[in-house]
Amino acid sequence: MKPTIVLVHGGFADSAIWNGVIDILLDAEQRVVAVANPLRGLAGDVQAVTDVVRSLDGPVVLVGHAYGGAVITYVEAENVVGLVYVAAIAPAPGESALALAGSRLAGTLEPVARADGTTDLTIAEDRFHEQFAADLPAAEAARMAATQRPIAREALLDAGGPDPLWKRLPSWFIYGEGDRTIPAAMQAHMADRAVAQRAVEILRASHAIAVSCPDAVAGVILQAASEPAVV
Repeated sequence: MKPTIVLVHGGFADSAIWNGVIDILLDAEQRVVAVANPLRGLAGDVQAVTDVVRSLDGPVVLVGHAYGGAVITYVEAENVVGLVYVAAIAPAPGESALALAGSRLAGTLEPVARADGTTDLTIAEDRFHEQFAADLPAAEAARMAATQRPIAREALLDAGGPDPLWKRLPSWFIYGEGDRTIPAAMQAHMADRAVAQRAVEILRASHAIAVSCPDAVAGVILQAASEPAVV
């Protein structure tokens, strides 16, 4: 039984970031579910994804982009058999997404105060291309900037718990050498401490690697889907 691939987007994006990857996975006859990540807070976001994963029959490979990596790290479902981090955070206990992101990101963020006391963050539209998607055409980056999903500051500040899944499940990492949101050196460090099955760095690729390099990203996901044992 092939595992279901569950894709979890991060901040400043939505599930459309996976479109090119999804086309390739479907051509490979994989079952795919792209989850709408609430981006409100780590515990609630983890629960939202956990609820979806528990509803699925058979094994699941979780795939996270950016902050979505923090979310998949703490999903609580017995049918998860592998993790794929795509330009993503793989936090250790006590680490927040914002602490692991590069210092460049903070200077691009625009806050919006919400009535519930939280603060939404987006990347300034005139900074989005350079910060998030430097290897994409300007018109495509502008469209992504205009449609980006805000993430709560609180979600980026939430620290992970004591039992990250990468400590006991196989993991794969793929990231861009030109990522200005989560530096490649940090992603290599996270892959190393997770004892990743494979870590792939793509030359000049940006944080939007799932959009700019869908074949490479899908290839790593398909490798992960072919290796874990069925549960």
